[in-house]
Amino acid sequence: MEQPRPLILVDVDGVLNPARSHAPGYRRHWVFPGGLAHQLLLNPSHGPILTELAEMAGAELVWASYWRNRANTWVAPRVGLPPLRFVPIPPRWRPPTRSTPGSWKARHVAMWVAQRPFVWFEDDADAVSCPAGQPGLGRHLMVKVDPVTGLTGSHVEHARAWLHDLYQ
Repeated sequence: MEQPRPLILVDVDGVLNPARSHAPGYRRHWVFPGGLAHQLLLNPSHGPILTELAEMAGAELVWASYWRNRANTWVAPRVGLPPLRFVPIPPRWRPPTRSTPGSWKARHVAMWVAQRPFVWFEDDADAVSCPAGQPGLGRHLMVKVDPVTGLTGSHVEHARAWLHDLYQ
């Protein structure tokens, strides 16, 4: 039986758009999704790095962000990514009892991903801890990214090693 193609899920804010990174290569961009001004700090080397990771693993890159499809317009071209599918996370967080925006997001990601193996680059600690408790979820690796510094080479290497070992 053929194994399902793994997913590489990518958050935007805190991962590709850190709060303040002093690493070389970042550039500031003003974007206007929905007519609202946002300043993004993006690194154009992230797209090629993520694309190479996906190609090496035979994986599909997918947005897992509240940016949803807007990431294809405002983020993807600035980091060197083509348009990607996105997890349909409801744009409005509705707090059930003792829920956080991160756990809300993680539940929707888990429902969408289901049994497919995945790596998720995410900065929200609640989102990172939540998938382990989701029933029926496939094999996965949560890569916790510091929202101040954003995605680094060590995050990508951690994912690369896990994806390499996935079907060994």
